[in-house]
Amino acid sequence: MTSGKTGGPHYSPFTIAGGLVFVSGQLPLLPGRDISLAGAPFAAQAEQTLENLKAVLALAGADLAAVVKTTVFLSDIADWGELDAVYGRFFGDNRPARSVVPTGPLHFGFRIEIEAIARAT
Repeated sequence: MTSGKTGGPHYSPFTIAGGLVFVSGQLPLLPGRDISLAGAPFAAQAEQTLENLKAVLALAGADLAAVVKTTVFLSDIADWGELDAVYGRFFGDNRPARSVVPTGPLHFGFRIEIEAIARAT
């Protein structure tokens, strides 16, 4: 098992095991753990969350095309339509399996969190 643990929180941003990359839940944090997007429109939060997912995948040696499954946590299920629009732009022709889970409040007041499983390269 390979881990992306580099200090900081008590979990790894990703772990590689069994030929798969498991990416921990990504929030719309700006680089440096800036929570200023907490009050931003949903689309901006979704885009930053997917950018963060893409960055963690790159650290693991993978990319969005390698993603086979995502779980999206939404504080408000009414954001589903906007999620589909942003998500579709990021994933393009790749259509990983996806679960969308309405959760109520998320950490820092964010409206979205995404975790993923990808093929290791």
